[in-house]
Amino acid sequence: MLASGTGTILEALLEAGLPVTVVLVDRRCRAEEVAAAAGLAVEVVERTDFGAGFDRERYSGEVVAALAPHRLDVLAMAGFGTVLGEAFHGAYPGRVLNTHPSRLPAFKGWHAVEEALAAGVAETGCTVHVATLEVDEGPILAQEVVPVLAGDDAARLHERIKAVERRLYPATVRAFCEGLGASDEHGERRARA
Repeated sequence: MLASGTGTILEALLEAGLPVTVVLVDRRCRAEEVAAAAGLAVEVVERTDFGAGFDRERYSGEVVAALAPHRLDVLAMAGFGTVLGEAFHGAYPGRVLNTHPSRLPAFKGWHAVEEALAAGVAETGCTVHVATLEVDEGPILAQEVVPVLAGDDAARLHERIKAVERRLYPATVRAFCEGLGASDEHGERRARA
């Protein structure tokens, strides 16, 4: 799992009994504490450059190197704040899942909730998709509608989307892992995330 925030999606995946083995963060955050409390390995590949000179490929290579010893089958991104490059997507083609706070293809990118409100739409939602090099363009695995209510602000709407996400994402990750059917070290047909 790749995270940058509060770890609520990690908590949802763990509560669903998914086989999470490592959590990688790009900044110090609560997700580290959640992982440590669950006895999971934590990898910190801290991003220190947020300027125009950020070397995305070098950073992506560092992420791949940190994850390589864990021999992962599936990676789940949850609010991971860094867009990763070819080195990462090339190492895990078709095996990286992401959750997004809109019904893609609408409102791609980091400000999806604010953009949905600004557009005045009656509904938005949550999408789980395969992450690709092109941001929010990968194949859609699951979606659910979340209505925009009168008086919604970004925080209120985003919290309702997160409530759906905490249910939809674990179910979709489970179905994806079961479909992948990788064997673990005991010969059981399970993917490791």
